[in-house]
Amino acid sequence: MKPTCLPISEIEARLRAAGVSPTAQRIAICQYVLCDAEHPTADEVKQWVDGNFPKISMATIYNTLNTLTRVGLLTEIHIAGQEVARYDCNTDRHYHFVDDATGAIIDLAPEVVDIRMQLGSGFTVRHTDVVIRGTLNSAEA
Repeated sequence: MKPTCLPISEIEARLRAAGVSPTAQRIAICQYVLCDAEHPTADEVKQWVDGNFPKISMATIYNTLNTLTRVGLLTEIHIAGQEVARYDCNTDRHYHFVDDATGAIIDLAPEVVDIRMQLGSGFTVRHTDVVIRGTLNSAEA
């Protein structure tokens, strides 16, 4: 969980700055994905929203997540072995550690992982996805 949640006025401002109308449904979804959630699935967003706000359809959840991804407020991530997409509010360059025992996904700063690509001049790297798998030693986390 993030240390503090954004006030609704900040969520509205971020949506407007991205060219997205801040509807009540979008604000509700943002309260979860930008404040409380850690790499949620659409179903997890729906479950949270249903427990905290008037009913919002699954289509609205998907449309909002797609819109937030398109405008750069979220990143859609796909983890091998997991059938559903997850959404990440950390849009800065970073990598992921997946705990095989719990399924937890932890953000890693790019400096933690030393990746040196030896590509010739004929390659242009557009995006890099790095997922490290293992077991989290809770005593050292």
